[in-house]
Amino acid sequence: MLDLLVVGDANPDVLVHGAPDVPPYGQAETLVGGGVLALGGSAAIAAHGAARLGLATAFAGLVGRDAAGDFVLDALGTAGVDVSRVVRHDTLPTALTVCLNRPGGDRAILTASGCLAEFGPEHVPDVAARHVHAASYFLQPRLAGALPALLRGHRASGATTSLDTNDDPSGRWELAPGLLAECTFLLPNEAEALALSGRAALSEALDALAGAGCVPVVKRGGEGAVALRADGTAVRAGAPRADPVDTVGAGDSFDAGFLAGWLDRGDLAHALALGAVCGALSTRAAGGTAGQATLAEALAHIA
Repeated sequence: MLDLLVVGDANPDVLVHGAPDVPPYGQAETLVGGGVLALGGSAAIAAHGAARLGLATAFAGLVGRDAAGDFVLDALGTAGVDVSRVVRHDTLPTALTVCLNRPGGDRAILTASGCLAEFGPEHVPDVAARHVHAASYFLQPRLAGALPALLRGHRASGATTSLDTNDDPSGRWELAPGLLAECTFLLPNEAEALALSGRAALSEALDALAGAGCVPVVKRGGEGAVALRADGTAVRAGAPRADPVDTVGAGDSFDAGFLAGWLDRGDLAHALALGAVCGALSTRAAGGTAGQATLAEALAHIA
């Protein structure tokens, strides 16, 4: 049996550092501080991080029959992720993201969704896993509508489940009815938690999301993370001090660490601590995966 099945998006990330706030048009060429081609997509980065932490991980997604799809599959497969269940679309291209990064971690994200909008439940294999994690909910509308039933089926087989919605480009933040009740864990960052709950304060957002039937686990960057148990008890973990090179994918690396910690001990406090360390360590290199921690590194920081 797999430890982890990750369902969702995968694409190349083109990371540009030192770009002006508004690049000049008129066919003007602007020199920037740096550029990196890296594995992108919240689900793919989380799967890569989980495999690096030692979890038996498979990825279910949709990519094109193009060089970008080849790049994605090679990056995941080299990390030890089982990509045998990834489907390749015959005509539509693999998604592509360009990140314009500012010092301090802020960035503009430009995504061409390619075949992502066509990814649906028929592309998700019926395999046994201890945990099923889904990501980038709002970029995959066909999958989104079927996600409650998909997660319900895995829970009926004894798996735990999680969802990292990521940002909603439409700004509506509407989830399928009953979805959160099928999620053991919801893994938003603080801004996403506020938007999903419609609340103005984090404590209110935690209460509202927990009331929908899940355990909300909220990522707070340099301030660590906080979760709310079903009994109303808050659990917190701090983040190690870091001087970030690049924060792209830090939340997805947190997801990988959190799930590795949960699957190892079934203890929320340990999972939070491991997630916070993995998220922080991932920022030490450009791109979402180059700085991801091994389990030995992460545990050493916790100790």
